[in-house]
Amino acid sequence: MAAPAMPLLLLLAVAGLALCAALLWLRRRPAGPEGARGRVCVAVLGDLGRSPRMQYHALALARRGHGVTLLGFLSTKPHRDILCNEKIHIVSISELKVLQVGPKIFQYITKVIAQAIQLFYTMLKIDRPSYILLQNPPGLPSIAVTWMVCLVRRSKLIIDWHNYGYSIMSLIHGKSHPIVQIAEWYEKLFGRLSDYNFCVTNAMKEDLQMNCNIKAITLYDKPAAFFKETPLELQHKLFMKLAKDCAPFKRGTDSIRPVVEKSAFTELDIRNGNVTQVKERPALLISSTSWTEDEDFSILLNALEDYEEYVSDGIKLPSLVCVITGKGPLKKHYNRLIDKMHFKHIQICTPWLEAEDYPVLLGSADLGVCLHKSSSGLDLPMKVVDMFGCCLPVCAVHFQCLHELVKHDENGLIFRDSNELAEQLKMLLLEFPTAESKLYMFRRNLRASKQLRWDESWEQTVLPVFRNN
Repeated sequence: MAAPAMPLLLLLAVAGLALCAALLWLRRRPAGPEGARGRVCVAVLGDLGRSPRMQYHALALARRGHGVTLLGFLSTKPHRDILCNEKIHIVSISELKVLQVGPKIFQYITKVIAQAIQLFYTMLKIDRPSYILLQNPPGLPSIAVTWMVCLVRRSKLIIDWHNYGYSIMSLIHGKSHPIVQIAEWYEKLFGRLSDYNFCVTNAMKEDLQMNCNIKAITLYDKPAAFFKETPLELQHKLFMKLAKDCAPFKRGTDSIRPVVEKSAFTELDIRNGNVTQVKERPALLISSTSWTEDEDFSILLNALEDYEEYVSDGIKLPSLVCVITGKGPLKKHYNRLIDKMHFKHIQICTPWLEAEDYPVLLGSADLGVCLHKSSSGLDLPMKVVDMFGCCLPVCAVHFQCLHELVKHDENGLIFRDSNELAEQLKMLLLEFPTAESKLYMFRRNLRASKQLRWDESWEQTVLPVFRNN
């Protein structure tokens, strides 16, 4: 274990030197203008634009009068509401690349040390916050660094547990790998040093208490107010925008009716501005992903092959347009697989959507598919939360605590393999798009459920922590 322990020893050595330097520096530095009262730093060692829950935290705090420093990578643009809020100050940190020199363990150590120094220095430069609200994962080295900053600056550390970082690492390296074991030990040790904790499921709350001796409050993901069913006019506008780059959204021009603007799903009568749905339009299926190891998209692709056979065999089913949104490391791999597939009744596209366009597309879709399998079995897919906010029925792959979100045969369906998913697609899309279809029944159930929204849930669960402390 001597070699695997080196990352930890080097990290502690660098952290010790940085802490001494920071203490000396802070003794000479005057207090910031907000002097800690009420200011909150919302931090994630990741892409802010792809961290919606942390953006929602920042907006909720700002709406209740707190000054907010939102700290993270700016690889993707955050939501417009974040950019326009005067109480939210975005502090960008650079996304460091792995040094491509020497063995992989050396590259990893170098990156962790560089990130630790960068994060520590950046957190010392910002106005002193009362609280630092940190997303985990990623937690290495952010939990240890943030704890040291809180120690130096007399701030409170709040960790928002979305999952366990070591469980994600185990998907790549295996559970028995020394780096994974060190990451697990590190996460549990430094996680205990936080002042307060939130987590995303009751299952995770129980696990944190039992295995880490960490007391957490469950804050379920809830859809923001802008996740809702999309009016036909906005649907058409988005479809025409997407049609510029995505062939499945295009529709040929109509020489007989030149005053009609068409997408594959909608028609706009230019004379009076009326938008209607195209007769015998395809069904719009959507899935969003980070293209990582915890989502196996071969399940969906195999199910689509079965669906194609159903249509070819004469079963009365609509054509499908399947949109898979997101960025991530496995996107090129799956795009190569998609390019090799030849369908007559199915079209697939994999666009990246702007933050403002994503909820509009969800609110325009007919069915959502979720392939998220939690690496820990303890977190829930936020994409399903957003789909439910748009009253969009969902088919989701089974894992341990999914029942906390998806109620089988009530607001959606749960499947275990591609065969089950294909059967569910067939069942849901029979009689599409009539009100007699099973798909429409799920949508009615979602409309009637009157789900709690993020702001209401946040006010009930998170606000008391700030008020009472």
